[in-house]
Amino acid sequence: MTTKKIDAKLIGLISDTHGLLRPEAIEALRGSELIFHAGDVGKLEILDELRKIAPVIAIRGNVDTASWCSALNETELVETSAATFYLIHNLNDLGLNPAASGIHIVLSGHTHQPKQFQKDGVLYINPGSVGPRRFSLPICLARLDLSVSPWSARFIEME
Repeated sequence: MTTKKIDAKLIGLISDTHGLLRPEAIEALRGSELIFHAGDVGKLEILDELRKIAPVIAIRGNVDTASWCSALNETELVETSAATFYLIHNLNDLGLNPAASGIHIVLSGHTHQPKQFQKDGVLYINPGSVGPRRFSLPICLARLDLSVSPWSARFIEME
């Protein structure tokens, strides 16, 4: 697996857009130095819009089956000056031990449920979904400031 190295401290975390990028999500991501999209993008135009804000690293989710999606990897390993990230759409598919692999933060999506937790010194973050509402789950994304310790995602809910 190739590691991408990027110098960024203010990270926008988004997942499960399913072809819908709300104007509120665009506003909430402004000021990000880097944006991670944890899969189920839905439309290539989503990534084009996000790239107007900051560089984007996106992975393929289970609904990303169109031909353009073949350019997206199923996982990404990204090293910033402060932390090493592992991006995977469905956390249940995690086939490595992040702590043993030197990974600090695992970003996932799929469940549409925003949450974060620590396990074995690794921070796990699911930013939720900003795509079409699913059941009664919130419309949500997250921001992460790597210059503030300890690291903790700030969830931003939308109507």
